[in-house]
Amino acid sequence: MAQQSVIDTSGLPRKRARSVPKGRQVDAGALAEVQALLGASPRRRDLLVEFLHRLQDAHGCISAAHVVALAQELGLAMTEVYEVATFYHHFDVVKEGDPRPPPITVRVCETLSCQMAGADELRAAVGKLNGREVRVVGAPCIGRCEHAPVAVVGRKTIDRASPQAIAAAIQARVTDAELTAYIGLDEYRHGGGYRTLCACVGGQRTVDSVIAELESSALRGLGGAGFPAGRKWRIVRAEAAPRLMAVNIDEGEPGTFKDRYYLERDPHRFLEGMLIAAWAVGIDEVYVYLRDEYAACRAILERELAALAADPPCALPRIELRRGAGAYICGEESAMIESIEGKRGMPRLRPPYVAQVGLFGRPTLEHNMETLYWIRDVLEKGADWFAGQGRHGRKGLRSFSVSGRVAKPGVHLAPAGITVRELIAEYCGGMLPGHELYAYLPGGASGGILPASLGDVPLDFDTLQPYGCFIGSAAVIILSQHDRARDAALNLMRFFADESCGQCTPCRVGTEKAVGLMARERWDEALLNDLSQAMTDASICGLGQAAPNPIACVFKYFPQELE
Repeated sequence: MAQQSVIDTSGLPRKRARSVPKGRQVDAGALAEVQALLGASPRRRDLLVEFLHRLQDAHGCISAAHVVALAQELGLAMTEVYEVATFYHHFDVVKEGDPRPPPITVRVCETLSCQMAGADELRAAVGKLNGREVRVVGAPCIGRCEHAPVAVVGRKTIDRASPQAIAAAIQARVTDAELTAYIGLDEYRHGGGYRTLCACVGGQRTVDSVIAELESSALRGLGGAGFPAGRKWRIVRAEAAPRLMAVNIDEGEPGTFKDRYYLERDPHRFLEGMLIAAWAVGIDEVYVYLRDEYAACRAILERELAALAADPPCALPRIELRRGAGAYICGEESAMIESIEGKRGMPRLRPPYVAQVGLFGRPTLEHNMETLYWIRDVLEKGADWFAGQGRHGRKGLRSFSVSGRVAKPGVHLAPAGITVRELIAEYCGGMLPGHELYAYLPGGASGGILPASLGDVPLDFDTLQPYGCFIGSAAVIILSQHDRARDAALNLMRFFADESCGQCTPCRVGTEKAVGLMARERWDEALLNDLSQAMTDASICGLGQAAPNPIACVFKYFPQELE
């Protein structure tokens, strides 16, 4: 009701009291639904993303009334809840009067490996299913590039998807994730699992000896940054307690699927490495951040963490499994930490660094899942075993996620420093019939594009920088003479434009402008180079800084495609 001015007996104006409070009012029914879903869970801000997932899962969307009710329940401003809910791709926020989304969502992967395998045609064919029961949307990398093209019906993945297979899953209402066979707790222990952890906790191994072993092994961060693992442990251990740990399993880089591959087969090898790291650094709380696309992995981890808690091999730190919500930017360590804290996944300015001021303002050990996966093997087999695996003067092993025009795509464990020609010939069964190596991406979407003439460059940290590229998470996508590097670069730039968090103008505007320029028949080299320089120099995080890499590579190595 609008405010009205009246005159009192003294002749001074006063305002009549409102009959209803200002702003949106809490709907009693929505509040009851929210309270039922939250149950006895503590009403903490850092659980906001988890609570939004509960609403999305239960109702198929998040209504405006639920946003208001959740804000009241958590003691937050409605704008805070709304901003977080609308930041992530996997939340459907429905305003008053808007229709609810159909009960089944089909996501068709549109990024490079799937596009090369016919995803555009697949989406066009499946798009005819749009209606009251089904909606079809394009999706960024789903992390199953070896099975391209891939679609997801609800949470069920359809590998090498066809319109018929997708329609059959919809018809049968088969929408749940399927678990693969994996090594469970009992089998893992039977094979010697957790003995090394118990030796650490029991005093048979010392912290200094364990960290020294890691330093000698040359094990580096395998999420992309490549920071030496042992040195990171020393740095965080030297910070004041309490210290926390955040495990990054948000592998959204197009072409990357190694973390999913290992989690679906041997989850406890990763968990043991994680617990050894927590012991060595003196950590009592561990947060595992898993991308939402990996529903099967989440089910496995929930089951095995519960089994581990019920029958622990030794005293365990508190472990929380946190669920991403569809945001590539959360693969960046500080953006992941923001998401764990229940906020929008926006990268932080540095310094301070995560090791000093990280999760909840505490010193934080941040690790990629695969780095931790190798801890047990390094300690049991020795640093020399791991360091001695390299090729062409490099050290260690790398898990290459290979997709594209090869006969055997998949995760291939190979010596660090192997060349792409050797990788294709020795591990991938060669090229597909009728295809010859034309170009390759050595490090996913942001790692650049190299021509076949540079197919003998060792693939490892620090070896690709002279060519304007980097290995990152070792996502190798193979192109043949039937592909064009400029088309691949445009696909990647569209991905970056969709996934930019929007925090900084150079990235938010630059990626969108680049897409428009790259879609033209003739590229404006001067303008694209100026735009690339602005993104590289002024973007806050690696997304905007690395997004221009494919553009630079096309100009440098594939000028004939632009003539």
